[in-house]
Amino acid sequence: MTEATTVRPSNPPTTAPTIHYQVAMPKPQSHLFEVIVQVQGWSESVLDLKMPVWTPGSYLVREYAKHLQDFWVEASNCPQPLQWCKLSKNHWQIKTEDASNITVRYRVFANELSVRTNHLDATHGYFNGAALFLFIPGFEQHSIQVTVVPPKPDWTVTTPLPSVPESPHTFEAADFDTLVDSPFEIGCHQVYEFEALGKPHQLAIWGQGNANPERIIADTQKIIEVEAQLYGGLPYEKYLFLLHLSSGGFGGLEHKNSCSLNYPRFGFRAKDKYNRFMQLVAHEFFHLWNIKRIRPKVLEKFNYERESYTTSLWFCEGTTSYYDLVIPFRARIYDTKTFLDGLSKEITRLQTTPGRLVQPVSESSFDAWIKLYRRDANSDNAQISYYLKGELVSFLLDLLIRARHGNKRSLDDVLPLMWQQFGAREVGFTSQQLRDTIESVADTDLSDFFNRYVDGTEELPFDKYLEPFGLKLMGIEEEELVPYLGVKGKTENGQDTIVFVEADSPAGVAGIDAGDQLLAIDGWRVTTEQLSDRLKDYHPGDTIELTVFHQDQLCTFSITLGAFQPSRYQIMHIENSTDAQKRNLAGWLE
Repeated sequence: MTEATTVRPSNPPTTAPTIHYQVAMPKPQSHLFEVIVQVQGWSESVLDLKMPVWTPGSYLVREYAKHLQDFWVEASNCPQPLQWCKLSKNHWQIKTEDASNITVRYRVFANELSVRTNHLDATHGYFNGAALFLFIPGFEQHSIQVTVVPPKPDWTVTTPLPSVPESPHTFEAADFDTLVDSPFEIGCHQVYEFEALGKPHQLAIWGQGNANPERIIADTQKIIEVEAQLYGGLPYEKYLFLLHLSSGGFGGLEHKNSCSLNYPRFGFRAKDKYNRFMQLVAHEFFHLWNIKRIRPKVLEKFNYERESYTTSLWFCEGTTSYYDLVIPFRARIYDTKTFLDGLSKEITRLQTTPGRLVQPVSESSFDAWIKLYRRDANSDNAQISYYLKGELVSFLLDLLIRARHGNKRSLDDVLPLMWQQFGAREVGFTSQQLRDTIESVADTDLSDFFNRYVDGTEELPFDKYLEPFGLKLMGIEEEELVPYLGVKGKTENGQDTIVFVEADSPAGVAGIDAGDQLLAIDGWRVTTEQLSDRLKDYHPGDTIELTVFHQDQLCTFSITLGAFQPSRYQIMHIENSTDAQKRNLAGWLE
């Protein structure tokens, strides 16, 4: 390696080289993938290589280069290794010495089991392209081949990429975007083949648990059919569902022709947990249209080296979150009560998050890169998830359109229109074009709605939009009422710690802080688990003495408790609803 000041970035050559990656894992227990990049036909004096800093679908700069080590370069006609230098955190530059065939070797540490990272151990290997592969700037649009070398003869390779004939474990990506968009699973996982709407699908499952593949496939087929009907067909020839059964993980990452899912290994027997899994399937599958093809203008072409800001993630993720509740209901995986209860739980999450009154959902979308995945003790006071509020904004838009048009139009009509105008051609949309499309379906000016609830922080008026359907939102209090204190705590390593203090709450006004160790109420020891029950002995307006360790100092605060607060919210039927309300409700929940 030489000093970074000795060379400058090169201009890409006019003729395209061939690019071939080899991924080996000879000692999987070491968590190290061994990658070889072979570049043939290079004609310039320097070769630039870069690693992505983020992956589409997960809006955070994750610094994948931090896991790269043992960088080494050689050429077929050079007896000595080629000189190279780093120009930035994710940019390597090689002096090629007029060599045309160059081999780059490096290793990547992989011990994070999530849908957006890499994981390698004695049981399997899993990787995402952005987290493993260097790319040559200027040649992202050229085809690439990848050969995987499994460490054991019984390990197989599963990926949505097409295989190269007569080349074992070799696959071809049309370009770097496609490579990034194609996860790999290597190991002894189970692969189940099935058909939906005449097209082949695979369910690949790694890990042990109580998942029932036959049941999952049957319900997944229903989800595929419902979503395809909504959009007017399937935009792929083959699709892969890749499921990791883990100790307690949860998540999904969408791709054009596949998705990666991570779910607790024993989370499939209980009805509510199974329903949650099918919502995850519905969510990630819905994304193959909404965000993978129907995507904001700034994501029309991916820049893997920096953030791409958009105010529309509330639609990309939030609307998808609304439909991940709707789709299993329409597929008859669960009933009307489960659907309405699911919406009620989401409303409860929103209404118990103070940040809903601070951060607009459009700003939440824009600030995803610095806030959503970087939570701290004040996050719930200062921000709101674009998944959550976007979901409920979409819910209200659906009801608004349905009420105006007697269920003959709905948010269902916005999605295929966005598909026809933008997704089918993969032309990015602007926030104004999205709004124009919604307004064209609603057939009304939605400026006031967007100003208040998308670009503003006013409370969402659930009752206003529920009333035409004979429904209302009720705040539910606990049977034994708990006066308002405004803290959340947890027990860790034998200590009871306050992890969140709501802004302007009685505790917040008194000076209680996140990180304080909870000790006593009125001189009597109390744990975080006992706190709610102990508060039931008091009434709003009572003053308590709360004792904590604050930065190792013993402190006692006098706190006047506030009025009772709803602990949850529930969508309920209005008594004696009109015939028009009943018709609207039946039209929505048909």
